Amino acid sequence: HTTSGTMGERSARGAATNTSAGEANVSWLLDLFGQYRRAKESAQASLDAAYSSADVAKLTLLQDLVNSYIDLRFYQERLALSRANLKSRQETYELTKFQLEAGAASRLDVVQAEGLVQSTQAEIPGLETNIRVAAHHIATLLGQPAGSLLGELLKGAPQPIFRGPIASGVPADLIRNRPDIRVAERNLAAATANIGVAISQLYPTITLSGSISPSYVKVAGVSGGSLTSWSFGPTLTLPIFDGGRLRANVDIAKSDAKTQYLAWKSTVLSAVEEVENALTAVRRDAETVEALRAQVKTTQETLELSTASYKDGASSLLDVLDAQRQVSLAQASLAASIQQMAKDYVSLNVAIGGGYNPGAPHTSAPPKAS
Repeated sequence: HTTSGTMGERSARGAATNTSAGEANVSWLLDLFGQYRRAKESAQASLDAAYSSADVAKLTLLQDLVNSYIDLRFYQERLALSRANLKSRQETYELTKFQLEAGAASRLDVVQAEGLVQSTQAEIPGLETNIRVAAHHIATLLGQPAGSLLGELLKGAPQPIFRGPIASGVPADLIRNRPDIRVAERNLAAATANIGVAISQLYPTITLSGSISPSYVKVAGVSGGSLTSWSFGPTLTLPIFDGGRLRANVDIAKSDAKTQYLAWKSTVLSAVEEVENALTAVRRDAETVEALRAQVKTTQETLELSTASYKDGASSLLDVLDAQRQVSLAQASLAASIQQMAKDYVSLNVAIGGGYNPGAPHTSAPPKAS
């Protein structure tokens, strides 16, 4: 609403004149060919794609977090094994020195045993560093100061290990669960809707518009009067002189839809490949872990027998040292295989979209406070 006029302005009769006026305009767009309906579909699909992109980021964060925890427990297991091996090798070193004093061992045997102790001691600082690095990364991913979680994480716990059957679901579940497939599908839906928008622009558009302009004039000392003007009518736009631009826009929209379809197809095929690879990896990891458990048991038995034989003077120190190396290598390989199996199981769950909830009402309005 606007008010205009000049206070103190004298009319022909010497009176002041005040003028008040206002104007209102309204228009209606008739969506006869679905232009605005298809544009709304495209915008809705793009919004869904944005929400699904956020779900992709969430799964990536969870995978990084869980893998960091797996690394932490792996390095703690390696540290425990190194300390146990250090104790065993120190005992062998002390035994060798005793054998040297008794004349049953040479100085070379003592030096070799001592060197094995020193090499084991050299492993421990690096493992302790890796433990803290993994703990710091976990704290960073959780958005907390490292010091607030170190006490809990450094207490130590067994390595996470997968036990039980593998259930990957059916391909239809994969398509529903994978958020990246959802992104590609929603982008395809948006591109398809844009074809409808481009086609509708080839047809005429009709706009109904109207306006009303009331005014009131009052002269000081005289009764005022009002005057209202209005207009209403349709506006027709005919897209006939566009030089082929609108038809070219249709071709562009169709080309973009084909591109999005190929992207969706590629995403689905890649997702199936990732699931198949992860399933194969987890199954093979389980076989590897089982074989390494047997190897660790065998090498430990060999170490016990060679140590007893060395004490009795029936074998050389070299047999004991070699047995200790084999035990250490087998234990380290077993720990690494358990670590890999856990990571492959995490990758399998990510590949099948585990933890993603496609039924969540992403685009619904937030609840109102009561």
